[in-house]
Amino acid sequence: MYQNLLFDWSGTLVDDLPPTLYATNAVLAEHGVPSMDREEFRNRFRLPYPEFYEEVLPGVPIHSLEDTFRSAFRDSPEQVTILPHAVEMLEWCAENEIRTFLLSSVDIGLFNQQAEKFGVLHYFEEIYAAVVDKRQQIGPLLETHSLKKEETAFVGDMEHDIATAHYGGVDSVALGTGYDPLERLKKVDPTHLFDDLRGLLELLK
Repeated sequence: MYQNLLFDWSGTLVDDLPPTLYATNAVLAEHGVPSMDREEFRNRFRLPYPEFYEEVLPGVPIHSLEDTFRSAFRDSPEQVTILPHAVEMLEWCAENEIRTFLLSSVDIGLFNQQAEKFGVLHYFEEIYAAVVDKRQQIGPLLETHSLKKEETAFVGDMEHDIATAHYGGVDSVALGTGYDPLERLKKVDPTHLFDDLRGLLELLK
């Protein structure tokens, strides 16, 4: 089975959808655009995220949105929580000498705060955060750490994560715990599809 696992963060190991939606709606409100509910957001949001914001706020520079987003994210009434089985998953990898890496678009500052809060920062051999297009990073990551493609899988919750795995020539594990609905994930042909991390953990065991 796999000797190397690349993990996405948001929607894969933590649930940050509530504060992300809250912050997105704050950005939209600042520009006079109606807010989205959870279902609409999940159906419309995609990575790379600049493409999403160009769609909902055409012509607005992405850098001009960041302060509002970060402030609203911090002030959201619902905060980030760690997903079920995430700690167990990372502990199992450590105990079984499975190399683990983070490959995520999450802001590096937010990631460090959250990972330290949940006590999981030390599980990752290397952190690749704030990656806008993961497809452009997976190749260098594999090469830098001498990871064999046939022994590696990328675990994520979005269509972009599965596309990244395909692009890098590694297996893909899609989880229904995050941003993209299961129906969308099924269409992009992941190697494995699970409701949550428990399915992957059972497969590895």
